[in-house]
Amino acid sequence: MNQHIMPKLNRRSFVIGAATAGAGLALGLDLPFGPTVVRAADGSPEVNAWVVIRPDDTVVIRIARSEMGQGSLTGLAQLVAEELECDWSKVTTEYPTPGQSVARKRVWGDFSTGGSRGIRSSHDYVRKGGATARMMLIQAAANEWKVPASECTASNSVITHTPSGKTTTYGKVVEAAAKLEPPADVKLKDPKDWKIAGKGLKRLDTADKTTGAMIYGIDVKLPGMLNAAIKDCPVFGGKLKSYDEAKIAGMKGVKKVVKVGESAVAVVADTWWHAKTALDALPIVWDEGDNAKVSSETIAKWLAEGLDDAQPAYVGNKNGDAKAAIAGAAKKVEAIYSYPYQNHATMEPMNATVLYTPDKCEVWCGTQNGEAAFAAALEASGLPAEKVDVHKQMLGGGFGRRGMTDYVRQAVAVAKQMPGTPVKLLWSREEDMLHGKYHPITQCKLTGAFDADNNLVALHYRLSGQSILFSVRPEALQNGMDPAAFQGVAQTGEAAIGYSVPHLLVEHSMRNPHVPPGFWRGVNVNHNAIYMECFMDELAKAAGQDPLEFRRKLMGKHPKHLAVLNAVAEKIGWDKPAPKGIYRGIAQVMGYGSYVAGAAEISVSEGSKIKVHRIVASTDPGYVVNPAQVERQIAGSFVYGLSALFYGGCTVKDGRIEQTNFDTYNSMRINEMPKVESVMVPSGGFWGGVGEPTIGVAAPAVLNAYFAATGKRVRSFPLRDQNITFA
Repeated sequence: MNQHIMPKLNRRSFVIGAATAGAGLALGLDLPFGPTVVRAADGSPEVNAWVVIRPDDTVVIRIARSEMGQGSLTGLAQLVAEELECDWSKVTTEYPTPGQSVARKRVWGDFSTGGSRGIRSSHDYVRKGGATARMMLIQAAANEWKVPASECTASNSVITHTPSGKTTTYGKVVEAAAKLEPPADVKLKDPKDWKIAGKGLKRLDTADKTTGAMIYGIDVKLPGMLNAAIKDCPVFGGKLKSYDEAKIAGMKGVKKVVKVGESAVAVVADTWWHAKTALDALPIVWDEGDNAKVSSETIAKWLAEGLDDAQPAYVGNKNGDAKAAIAGAAKKVEAIYSYPYQNHATMEPMNATVLYTPDKCEVWCGTQNGEAAFAAALEASGLPAEKVDVHKQMLGGGFGRRGMTDYVRQAVAVAKQMPGTPVKLLWSREEDMLHGKYHPITQCKLTGAFDADNNLVALHYRLSGQSILFSVRPEALQNGMDPAAFQGVAQTGEAAIGYSVPHLLVEHSMRNPHVPPGFWRGVNVNHNAIYMECFMDELAKAAGQDPLEFRRKLMGKHPKHLAVLNAVAEKIGWDKPAPKGIYRGIAQVMGYGSYVAGAAEISVSEGSKIKVHRIVASTDPGYVVNPAQVERQIAGSFVYGLSALFYGGCTVKDGRIEQTNFDTYNSMRINEMPKVESVMVPSGGFWGGVGEPTIGVAAPAVLNAYFAATGKRVRSFPLRDQNITFA
């Protein structure tokens, strides 16, 4: 069984979740008052918002978070199934819609899937959903048998009355269970007693992805659907001045040319290729504005000015007086690093399908935040909430990009101009690359100071560059400061620094160029880890100390950071000589509530060709829900981190991004991928993320190994710009 049910894509009137039997989005409008049973479209009763059980004992677990390859769908299902005590072989899943959730007072909670929060911020209430359903099913059986519920147990979807040996199945008592009042309090299992969670079970979505049965946003087809291609002003902040629609009026398949907002134009046609061909032929005049004068060079110069202590900066972490200690130190070390824009470059470009009428607006799309997409559709359509809904599809890559809603707004704007006709808006690859929300561009000046005995007494970490929150969530700024800018070097919290230095100053000179930043997988941890961990190696070199031992001396008050560092050092064999021609590097960081460390073994030929033979990661996320999936996430995060290090990097010319396709924005190939090993050291007591933290240690581990091999420090990225490549 074990599959994910995708919504059938037939047109339907707005009854929350009206769908064909067995499809997703299966709730009716009936709400649970008294004995009324909320039913799925096929008539199966809902035990609670998280669990639907069919007469054949199939268990449908609802997943509010989005699945984009990270495995949250399976992990969340495991947590519910664990507490439900159901038969895992009969588990399937479905997405509720944000419209359904709003209609039921946000019963499914947060739909956002980013910041490695899919499991760590919803584990408690989804587990309670499973436990509550189990108790209701047991109570229903006990009522039927006229015995105390305390005499009954549940396992593998079977309820047993222990004294008599009577048994029944969930499917037989679910109708009665659905009418019961949920228990006010439920007790969750101790993770040491897990039987389904904590195990490396196969993913529920793999089979459909392998056979091609999985439906992504780009696959959506509706009766009578038209297709749209769009061009937005290539210079951010520019506007659409004019276009000559008459020039393409007779082109094959063209139905309509529409203006979208103040800066874009779209062509609607019978096929997407006809739409794109006509759009490419459409004469367009842009008003590019002053931003057309901006280049990578002007941005770099502006950021470099922010490294000057005389410029204002926000202080994110401080103890002692770092500037005074540096001024009076026996020796100081200084370095300047820089990190470029990075594009998400998801394999599936941005897209959304919309059916708009004056009475209803429905959207089908891949989104990392169903509620944000819902809000965007509400605003763009102008309709009230009860007349709008968003049907989530599987994501062909997210990495933070699909947490944005620009493509949803555009799709609704196009569909509004063709009411009653479903329209799929699909960005071309070039449009996708030109209009991303990029990993923020930053520079960092680091200064360390030693006393006469080579003890590190002061560290000044000055960041200059963009704030993501300034652009996408200004309400989250704290007196103008972006706390997320300090991820990995913060004083406390889920991305805290792992070192104690007598005098420390970490600050951010906020400078926001016109190129829009966004949450790019790993976000600020990525560059902060490179800056801090490569500089730690520079400091160790200046002190004449082993990089691992140098770090250990600073980590006495950070036992969890130290534990993962020691674990990775042991796994890589740091205390033993490396094979001839092999060089090692090491790094650690905290991000998204998890402690991670990485170590790499590389060789270098011709001074500039790197072969990464082996890379190891250790992680302490508190609890591991699916160890096999954690291993895959670590491997995948290294693909992302190393691709960014070697190939990533977007440059700006005439106000626009220069890299418009994969020929100029490359990714690692299989033959370049090293052997990946993972060590999990979950210490319990907290829940950390998995999908993003280990990205941060990939680049500094390799860069530190490159220095060990060549004696050369690289402080500007990507490596392609330094003529350094994979061997």
